[in-house]
Amino acid sequence: MMIAAVICGLSAPVSAKPSLRDIPVIDEGLFAVALADRIRRTCPTISARFFRAYAYLNDLRKTAEARGYSRAEVEAHLESDAEKDRLRARAARLLEAQGLRADAPGYCALGRQQIEAGTDAGRLLREDRQ
Repeated sequence: MMIAAVICGLSAPVSAKPSLRDIPVIDEGLFAVALADRIRRTCPTISARFFRAYAYLNDLRKTAEARGYSRAEVEAHLESDAEKDRLRARAARLLEAQGLRADAPGYCALGRQQIEAGTDAGRLLREDRQ
């Protein structure tokens, strides 16, 4: 009987799963996407590599789904205002730690740093040549 229960995969309640924010690969990936998006929206000389960003986000969704999260759970997390605010605050702390302001020049400097360092966020961006 116990073997049958294990094979059938008696599911624990949804609340037993950790929040997606508590899964480092997901949270770090979403932070990279959010940071890249904030940089490209704020800095007029840096733009997004949209296809790369879309593929990266899709990979994060697949990772979450492989860990047992439904598409609806993933989408709810992505659309959560609380999560968006948390990631924005984290970006602000990163700017502050770099001695930069949360303005266009600050985000441009951070964007260039991310691109040059080849971070996950940096790989989602490109500096526009004038």
